Amino acid sequence: MRRAEADPEIEVRRHEPIPERIDPAIEALVEDIIGKVADKWTMLILEALQENGTLRYTQLRTKVEGISQKMLTQTVRQMEEDGLVRRTVHPVIPPHVDYTLTPLGDSLSKAFCGVWIWAQTNYDEIQRARQAFAAQGKLNSDKRVS
Repeated sequence: MRRAEADPEIEVRRHEPIPERIDPAIEALVEDIIGKVADKWTMLILEALQENGTLRYTQLRTKVEGISQKMLTQTVRQMEEDGLVRRTVHPVIPPHVDYTLTPLGDSLSKAFCGVWIWAQTNYDEIQRARQAFAAQGKLNSDKRVS
């Protein structure tokens, strides 16, 4: 995701005026997709496939550190159901399975690339805000102790 280029069609549409009426079906889809993609594992799988292309199941598990076999299986199945990844089973002995981003998954990865850019751009400011908040919390707890 970090290396993905912005999708030109999405970039053009960002500058269009917000419609007065939002289609409830689109709104429900956005909420559903955000709920799924905001999941830590989905984001990491999107990133691994974006950066590495097609990966075998075992390679994908290695790239997504800390994920269990069960969670990887559940997550890629959900992503496959949503059309974000393509699963290819190779009928060889022993069998192996490859995963790759579909064009839909690639476009979603590009859309979320902006989050990485935002985080990188604002890293120092976020760190300062967190330090200030922590210091303020310490001051408040010191006042309660006194």
